[in-house]
Amino acid sequence: MGSKRRNAKELARDEKRVGASIPDHLRPRPAMDYELEKEPGHAPVSVLRRAAPGLTYLLSRYPRGWLRKDAVAGVAVAAYLIPQVMAYSAIVDVPPVVSLWTALAAIIVYAVLGSSRVLSSGPESTIALMTGVAIAPLAAGNPDRAVALSATLALIVAGWCLIARVLRAGIIAELLSTPLLVGYLAGGAVLMVVGQLGKVTGTSVSGDTIVEVVRSFLSVVGQTQLPTLAVAAATLGVILLLIKVRPGWPAPLIAVALATIASVLLHLEAQGVKVVGTVPSGLPTPQLPAVTLDEAKSLIFAGLGIAIVGYSDVMLIARGFPLAPAEGETKAEVRADPQAELVAMAGVHLTIGFFSGYPVSSSGSRTALAIAGGARSQVYSLVAGLCVIAVLFFAGPLMSQLPAAALGAVVFYAAGKLVSIPDFKRLWRFRRREFVLAIMALLGTVIIGILQGVVFAIALSLLEMMHRLARPHEGVLGRVPGIAGMHDVADYPDARTIPGCVFYRYDAPLFFANIGDLRERVDRLIGHENEAYPEAPVRWFILNVEANVEVDITAADGLRELAQELDDRGIHLGLARVKFDLYEPLDRAGVIDVIGKDMLFATLPVAEESYLRWALEQDAILPEDQPEGSVPVVPDLPVWSQLPWERPDDDEVEGRQVKPVHPVNPINPVRRPPVSG
Repeated sequence: MGSKRRNAKELARDEKRVGASIPDHLRPRPAMDYELEKEPGHAPVSVLRRAAPGLTYLLSRYPRGWLRKDAVAGVAVAAYLIPQVMAYSAIVDVPPVVSLWTALAAIIVYAVLGSSRVLSSGPESTIALMTGVAIAPLAAGNPDRAVALSATLALIVAGWCLIARVLRAGIIAELLSTPLLVGYLAGGAVLMVVGQLGKVTGTSVSGDTIVEVVRSFLSVVGQTQLPTLAVAAATLGVILLLIKVRPGWPAPLIAVALATIASVLLHLEAQGVKVVGTVPSGLPTPQLPAVTLDEAKSLIFAGLGIAIVGYSDVMLIARGFPLAPAEGETKAEVRADPQAELVAMAGVHLTIGFFSGYPVSSSGSRTALAIAGGARSQVYSLVAGLCVIAVLFFAGPLMSQLPAAALGAVVFYAAGKLVSIPDFKRLWRFRRREFVLAIMALLGTVIIGILQGVVFAIALSLLEMMHRLARPHEGVLGRVPGIAGMHDVADYPDARTIPGCVFYRYDAPLFFANIGDLRERVDRLIGHENEAYPEAPVRWFILNVEANVEVDITAADGLRELAQELDDRGIHLGLARVKFDLYEPLDRAGVIDVIGKDMLFATLPVAEESYLRWALEQDAILPEDQPEGSVPVVPDLPVWSQLPWERPDDDEVEGRQVKPVHPVNPINPVRRPPVSG
């Protein structure tokens, strides 16, 4: 007790002495209540802000000086959006006007509920393809049935998004890693192209799988209508040419307009070129889609896949096109909220379902075009929506002679945008395993189908994550001359370790899949250490658990058994940097009782000092010529600066298993370069 009192007094004197040298403005102060679990402000206002962040911003904080730039950007986006979304109607197999209804509903609702100020919500190629694949067996080529089924699918997606929001499942967006998304989108592009082969050649192509479709196309390719193929090729050629020579122009809109003019002047319909036909004007009446309960049930899992991919797409594009904060704002204020985006997706799809549309996502190309045009808020989307309304009420007759092959060519162009060769090259350079994952996702999407490809891609993500957790990085820690702290000895050729004590780090939460691996690595490591230094075998093994913040009962039992096995071999197991979240379950599982609280250390230096004191006591000798029973002499513990941390001489390591020296990193001469492959 007296020792504790003296320590407390000494600590108080030290704090007083140090505190005297601290300026007043840096002195510690009482902690405030940060209200981390409380909702600020009045409940109704808080609910409105969370449910409709877009509307809240437009009504209370929108600077009027941005209106001109937003209007210009909105017109530019509309010029790109209108032909683009009409082309997607060919993928879903619904009339082109349905795409305009869908786009208009998505634009208006997202401007109210969305948390991103520049994200372009609306029809997107991958989601359109997934929708078309899901409803095709039930629609059987009937456009009216396709409209009803796609609207039902939109309502199902809305339901899944609401469930995800209640469960706070925004983490779903992280399940599709970058390699898998790259491969998945490339696979979707292949399916899009294959799905348009019949439209651009004027042939009748059928089949439920890509193999059947390709086989069907090869059997009728000799019946290709040259005028139809010429229209598709010319439209695609105009788009690519304009993109190259005038990248700022709305290439798809110009190409589609030229195709329509050519259709009228050359009477292409009379030559066998299929045209869009009559386009209804106005807007549909809100109504529930007329489908049976069995049909709705058959679309439930398709809706789940669309919800996952659509939400992932939204969050990736929102992160990929960050908006620079305005004066007085922070980046956090303009960052998309994952949970709010789930609500926005639910609201968008609920509205679309009642207005006879089909599921949507977001468009990276339209978002990039909006930012390039100077857009600062969703006002640009509302301006684009006004342009869509103008088309619906006034320009319908102008679109009746639009060749279907021209829309197919636009789909070809959109598919090409999904395949990113630079991304594949980047994955190859970064790590071969990431590239292989992308290829597997591509093949899975193409071979087993778009919806199954979603599940396949997520399964690959989870398996890859499980592999990383089950076989994580490890490291033996030691001291490095001239660098404070302890570091991975594999990173420093001149690192030094203490005889008889191993400091080890296992960089993953401990659970059932990796506790066996941990025990095997510890046993192998101790064997290597004892073989290299037989005169100083391992007596302490310190596990740095700062990265092990989670543990299950299987891992806890394994850790207890490891401590018992090491104790049987005369080795003490210690834990350093134990967080309370880890201490509690280990204590309940009886691990702490086996290890002993005296072998728990707050920091690595504390563990080092404890081992040195223990080792000096264990190695203490009796004074010469003293009778038996005399007190051993324990040398004073040297401070770290007095220990021989310099690089060992060559004769010191002769005959030992010394790790090879890694190549020098040109950026940091001390550390080795990162290993790729």
